[in-house]
Amino acid sequence: MLNKYKKNSSLRDRKSETGLFIFLFLLSILLILPVVSSAQEISDVDPVLAGGNQPFARVKVDGNIIFNVYGISSYTPEQRASTISKRIRKAASRHSINSDSVIIIDDKDHSKIYAGDQFIMNVYDADAVRDGISRETLAEFNKEKIRESIISYRLIRSRPILIKRLLTAAGSVILISILIFIMIWVFGKIDTVLQKKIKDRFDSVENMSFSLIRSSQLWGMYELLFRIFKTIILVLFVAISLEYILGLLPWTSNLASDILNLIIDPVISIGREILNYLPKLVFLIVIYFAARYFLKLSRLFFSGIKNGGIKIRNFDPDWAMPTFKIFRIFVITFAVVVAYPYIPGSGTSAFKGISVFLGVLFSLGSSSFISNLIAGYTITYRGAYKKGDYIKIADQTGFVQEQEVLVTRLVSIKNEEIVIPNSAILNSNIVNYSTKAKEEKLIIHTSVGIGYETPWRMVDAMLKLAVERTDGLLKEPPPFVLKTSLGDFAITYEINAYCNDASSLPALYSALHQNILDVFNENNVQIMTPAYISDPSAPKIVPRDQWDIPLAGK
Repeated sequence: MLNKYKKNSSLRDRKSETGLFIFLFLLSILLILPVVSSAQEISDVDPVLAGGNQPFARVKVDGNIIFNVYGISSYTPEQRASTISKRIRKAASRHSINSDSVIIIDDKDHSKIYAGDQFIMNVYDADAVRDGISRETLAEFNKEKIRESIISYRLIRSRPILIKRLLTAAGSVILISILIFIMIWVFGKIDTVLQKKIKDRFDSVENMSFSLIRSSQLWGMYELLFRIFKTIILVLFVAISLEYILGLLPWTSNLASDILNLIIDPVISIGREILNYLPKLVFLIVIYFAARYFLKLSRLFFSGIKNGGIKIRNFDPDWAMPTFKIFRIFVITFAVVVAYPYIPGSGTSAFKGISVFLGVLFSLGSSSFISNLIAGYTITYRGAYKKGDYIKIADQTGFVQEQEVLVTRLVSIKNEEIVIPNSAILNSNIVNYSTKAKEEKLIIHTSVGIGYETPWRMVDAMLKLAVERTDGLLKEPPPFVLKTSLGDFAITYEINAYCNDASSLPALYSALHQNILDVFNENNVQIMTPAYISDPSAPKIVPRDQWDIPLAGK
């Protein structure tokens, strides 16, 4: 608890230090900024500004384009345009500067434009040459635009105009919200009508393609396209509405002029890239559908083998689906190899680096995975067992519930699920009780030790009688008895009987043992198993009249 408290305290201290640092940083900026602003600079560029390398940039005030400027020396057009816009807004906000006080002062190689005592910009000979006019004409044009922007800046910030535009913006928000709800409702109605009209057509396409093209796939594609179309329409409507509303207020007009471009420019860029990529995309789509439908046809072929409709000599039907899975891996691998050069970014170093990284991870972490995978297919083609067989693997016995690629699942007679990795099965002995049970019969056997004083012919007869009394054991072929050993005090007899149902082995053994006990008790023969020490004072048998003694308390 103390450590946790210390950790939380240190975390709070770090947060406090970070907050203090941010506060001091912002305070420094606020203290330094007025000093920098008070200096009358006559350069067109703020050194703190950075920008791109475009041929020209637009000087904007309240979202309105005043004129365009070019880059000079080592400064970009964006830096120059941003600085001039800032100075125009500063001059317009100073009501002591009259709009008619915008003047031009000519110099040897450039002209200076002032608004009162506020320097606005320089007009260079290079600017005029690029526009194909004289420097004086360009300076006069810029001067008039600056004067008009100052008048407009002050006009839209006047009280009557602000109140009118605020009311207009509030009404627009309400109207646009209502229109959005109406559009959503209309789209829902259109979707319902379209679904009714195209449902039968989708079903007919599935029937005509023999279920290779499913109606569920067509429905999924339709819903995706309709959702994309609806989203695009709503986003465009909201963007245009926001541009209009934000353009009503002078503080947000700059944002209004850019908000639509923020949405449209990426769409245009993506659309241009898609158009350029379209031939490769078509090739990828062709590869995808070719591989997809080839695999569907292959699955139909292997399913026919599995169901017995198609017969191949020396090919077990149980091998059909595992073989299809291997074949599918090869087809997909081949399709990926063919499509790889056409995948976007496949030639970049980042894509190659990710591919190498994933390959290394797969190599380091897949040794057991690969061994189980190979073992699974090896066991399949060995035909050691199949689903439903009663088998024994090492010390685990049960019915095969599922033979998967990586593991085999057994269900014991006590309804326990046993999961065994295929790599472990590959290195173990497998006893399959079901393979020969129905065709060549399965022999079950058990042993008893009987003393030398009992005739072996009598023991044989008693053991065969016990088999005869056991339901589920076959009379033909007849059972037989083997004398497996002559011990110091007893002879070991092994009774062998035939059955054709491996799934009932535990019940058959239990019933056989019960009948052996009954028969030997009936004939007063003592079973000497497991060992013999001396003759007891009384035979260790249960008389018939004591077989059904009731339990105490019943």
